[in-house]
Amino acid sequence: MDAALEVDRVLVPVDGSEESLAAVEYAVAIARRYEAAVHAVYVLGEEAVRAVETDAVAHEEVAAETEAFTDTVRERCADAGVSASTAITYGYSTRRKSTHPGSAILDTAEEIDADFIVIPREPVVGEPGEVLEKAAEYVLLYASQPVVSV
Repeated sequence: MDAALEVDRVLVPVDGSEESLAAVEYAVAIARRYEAAVHAVYVLGEEAVRAVETDAVAHEEVAAETEAFTDTVRERCADAGVSASTAITYGYSTRRKSTHPGSAILDTAEEIDADFIVIPREPVVGEPGEVLEKAAEYVLLYASQPVVSV
């Protein structure tokens, strides 16, 4: 165990994409190395948030749709012997200009007292739920924790 870096909780933002599943694998590897837990936060994109905030879709329906993906994350962590927790957050807001995927991720990191962040950075095109590529640069610039962008 590396005495220079103590990691108890690794945050990995996910968005339903293959890139975010790859980030989960890195988060699991880091968590295993440091005997830490993984917290995966599903970041909802602008389209999903607008649908919920305008009552075009029920919050419960969006939660149910993300549940299958977060179940996969929990399974991958369990298979590796790593403790995992999950949450959902809005990556955008129609009411607060300062809410965007990067700020939502950093807010979550602060709330859960994350020691390390693993975030996907590959550009993704065409899928409205895949929002994390927009957040990676922001997180890299402003995170107070070590960040791996994969």
